Amino acid sequence: MRSHLALSAAVLAGTLLLTACGTGQPAGGGRGPGTTAADRCGLGGGPAPEAVDGVEITDAGGGPSGCGTDGGADRSVRFRITNHDTQPLTYTVEFEVRSPGGESLAHPKGTVAGVQPGRSADAAVDLGALVAPGNGARVTVYRVRSVPAAEAPAETGPCPASGVRVYADRGDAAMGLRVVGLHLENCSDHPYRLSGYPQVQLLDLHRRPVTGVRVLHGSGGISTGTGFDDPPRAMTLAPGEQAASGLMWRNTLTSGAPVDVPYARVVARPGTHAVTVTPEIDLGSTGKLGVGPWRRQER
Repeated sequence: MRSHLALSAAVLAGTLLLTACGTGQPAGGGRGPGTTAADRCGLGGGPAPEAVDGVEITDAGGGPSGCGTDGGADRSVRFRITNHDTQPLTYTVEFEVRSPGGESLAHPKGTVAGVQPGRSADAAVDLGALVAPGNGARVTVYRVRSVPAAEAPAETGPCPASGVRVYADRGDAAMGLRVVGLHLENCSDHPYRLSGYPQVQLLDLHRRPVTGVRVLHGSGGISTGTGFDDPPRAMTLAPGEQAASGLMWRNTLTSGAPVDVPYARVVARPGTHAVTVTPEIDLGSTGKLGVGPWRRQER
């Protein structure tokens, strides 16, 4: 397993940061934020699929009603987001590209920042080589996640007002053990003091607190030899320096319904700005999550 502190190039693979262009259209009906869905179009076209959590495909590479692609020069999927919430949201939209035979080819993503409440925004994700001329690939909305714009993680771009970037990587999974890294970078021009553990609050599909799950400092006996049980150390990060923590759990189901947690609200140190990340925590019936201490991350 890769180290839970290693930032893989896969963190950014297949993900585009898009600029929201408001259409000025008021919000209509729709499902609540964050529901996992994979609405399908029938092969050969047909009516456009209904919106998935406020997201609808408006066109996909020239295909009918956004339900397919004809491999033309425009190899992108264009979509519209409508924010039905009462606050500005940043959306991450994951699409699924399937072959005519139903094989899943890829899951490209696009992130649209700062969609205002009651408004719509149009955006597009380039599918590139995923859509070859005449291959008849189908593109559908697979999953939508939305977080308050003020709490959206920032991996790149201008330094947040907090002076630090906090974000999650895509994680590792092996034999039911899951590890997702939490990363912090001091992007300010002054030192940043850090110690202990990040504060982590688990949130459900509607970004409400999850109950019945123990959030533990250290491994909580979930796994050994991961560094989660190392004693926390105080540190001062110079501008440009980084630290990392992590989340660890097991996807084991022994009884009852599985517990899936899409969101985690992270506070790097007490009293500071919160960031909401989407680690997609599939806890099964284990009921506990381990949180590692902050550790200096060497470049």
